[in-house]
Amino acid sequence: MKTSDLDFRELLSFNPKGGVIRFLGQRVYLMDAAAQSLLRKDLLEVLGPETFRIIFTRASYAHGWRLAQTVEKEMPEAWAEAKQGELGPLLSAWHGIGEIVGRRRTDGLGDEPLVETIMKDSYEAEQHLMLSGLSKEAVCWRHAAFASGYVSYLEGREVYFIEDKCIAKGDEFCRIRGKFREQWGPELEPYLPYYQMKPVESICDDLRRKLLGTEKRLRNYRHDLGYLRNECEGSHYYSISRSVAMQKVLEFASLVSEVDSSVLITGESGVGKEQMALQVHRQSRRAKKPFLAVNCGALSETLLDSELFGHVKGAFTGADRDRVGLFEAAAGGTLFLDEVGEVSSAMQVKLLRTLQEREIRRIGENASRKIDVRIISATNRKLSEAVASGSFRQDLYYRLKVIELKIPPLRERTEDILPLARFILAPLAKGMHKRVTGFTHKAADKLLGYLWPGNIRELQNAIEYAVVLCRGNQVELEDLPPEVREATFRPSTAFGIRSLESVEREYIQSVLHALGDNKARTAEQLGISLATLYRKLKLESP
Repeated sequence: MKTSDLDFRELLSFNPKGGVIRFLGQRVYLMDAAAQSLLRKDLLEVLGPETFRIIFTRASYAHGWRLAQTVEKEMPEAWAEAKQGELGPLLSAWHGIGEIVGRRRTDGLGDEPLVETIMKDSYEAEQHLMLSGLSKEAVCWRHAAFASGYVSYLEGREVYFIEDKCIAKGDEFCRIRGKFREQWGPELEPYLPYYQMKPVESICDDLRRKLLGTEKRLRNYRHDLGYLRNECEGSHYYSISRSVAMQKVLEFASLVSEVDSSVLITGESGVGKEQMALQVHRQSRRAKKPFLAVNCGALSETLLDSELFGHVKGAFTGADRDRVGLFEAAAGGTLFLDEVGEVSSAMQVKLLRTLQEREIRRIGENASRKIDVRIISATNRKLSEAVASGSFRQDLYYRLKVIELKIPPLRERTEDILPLARFILAPLAKGMHKRVTGFTHKAADKLLGYLWPGNIRELQNAIEYAVVLCRGNQVELEDLPPEVREATFRPSTAFGIRSLESVEREYIQSVLHALGDNKARTAEQLGISLATLYRKLKLESP
């Protein structure tokens, strides 16, 4: 059968009710373009464009080569005409690569290409545009490789195709041009590596090496960024503290930073224990080394074990390579153990041994490794009570609490509330592109009067809430969260010393407001007569 007699329907065999599909006697498998595009996208992301292109170029070259072998065997008459240049483009079109709208063939011995084809409706270009938009370079890699394999077999010598025009990069059509290897000259050199018959194992080894190198660079970047963050944020909450209580804590922290003793930071949730640990670290001789933190209460015992101590390859299912734990990763620096009071009894034993011996053992490893790291831990629990109840080891408690830093809650240092609120407000307003510069007097009063059970963390959330709602240049009373806005007023000395009469009147007004302006109930709750209430509020009796 000659090329002009070929009919695609006669070359394709299948059972109409389903089953095996064959083309020229070779089994084929149908997959829709959308699924193919998702596969292409995922492989590009996982493997990277270079490795993806190597694998798909090899596969497409082999496809073209094998197809030529099959045609030679199954259709000898058509194969005898193959060098006329009609059969190859026809086979490409039948495989769904695209519609060939132009072709020419020469002897390939001069400057002109051996084969040139022009294609529209390229499958590869269409998929690339759908998933990634316009490209800076040609993307029909599989088409070029397919043609290279097919024509190389046909000619009995190396022929390579290069795509110089592509719809995916904005051209009107896709064009591939094929030449004998020796005719290409230097222009071919960038493309040859994609055709090298490297074993898949070699490609995977290259990927592993690149991945390990990338991970190492990322660790270095995290370290550098962490140090810069510490430099920028180390005094985040504390450089603006005005309260006497906080100043004493900061002075103590400054002394503590000069030594390597273990520190236990205590205080309610949200007071800024990690920031205090950062403050100690950045003032210490370890400041240029890593500061790493882990929330002990957020991880299971198994995960925490691996996170802190690391593991060796094969230590457990999924451990496909060695992993450095935080004790080693923080070498020369500081390791912050948040919520240390939540660790299990077994983990307490391991922590105790680590603090005593200054060495760790990775999971699955027999040899011990020396460590050089300062331990700062934190808890919002009363560990002394946990020790008394037997849920926390006494010896570990004393190892962790060589020095204790107690951070007072925000309600006990009201002098810090407004400076903190303004400090938090500025970056939030900038991030939301709002020109909010401060608080009205009424809003400031409410901030000072609220007890802040969530401490600084709650203050941050409240300020963010207010900035979102704020329509002007200052946060109004109505912009504050309901729990802050409706809280009973708590007198403060932040605006100076006031008369007892003034404080008493404001307190009575806050109780009156809380009880819905019910004066009889207010008087009853305060233990005074209704007349006394009116007198203290300087109201006329009804």
